[in-house]
Amino acid sequence: MAAVGRWRRLLVAARVAARPPQNYCSSSSAASATYPGVVESTEEFKFVERLIPPATVPVPPKHDRYPTPSGWCPPRDPPPDLPYIVRRSRMHNLPVYTDITHGNRKMTVIRKIEGDIWTLENEVKDFLAQTCGKTPMTQVNEVTMILRVKGYFDKELKSWLLEKGF
Repeated sequence: MAAVGRWRRLLVAARVAARPPQNYCSSSSAASATYPGVVESTEEFKFVERLIPPATVPVPPKHDRYPTPSGWCPPRDPPPDLPYIVRRSRMHNLPVYTDITHGNRKMTVIRKIEGDIWTLENEVKDFLAQTCGKTPMTQVNEVTMILRVKGYFDKELKSWLLEKGF
């Protein structure tokens, strides 16, 4: 609201500054003849266009070798032939996140799953049982297609999904 008020004050000040000086001795028709009116400039709009954010995230550029220095890898060009797919986020990252609920319950969340989520859950359990030595507790949400794993396993699951080709 403060920004709207500031712009309104600037517009009013611009209108007052653009008015021709009022000369009480001359007629009003002479004053309106010198008033320039409104001039629309399209040349300066290029400076405004730079400030407008793009509508979509651009496609990442091709690199000589992967992983890049930041650790990013693209998905395999033909996606893996599995009964499920894990789509990338809009910033082209794997949708594996950490979450804390109820103050101290540490969870790892895999989002953007399409297909057979139950097969993915079984494969995640097998992978983490081999890695950690015990089978972690998991929760499947079929409506939102989210898989939750108890504990922080984000690095392991991201590397595992990259190896699978997602």
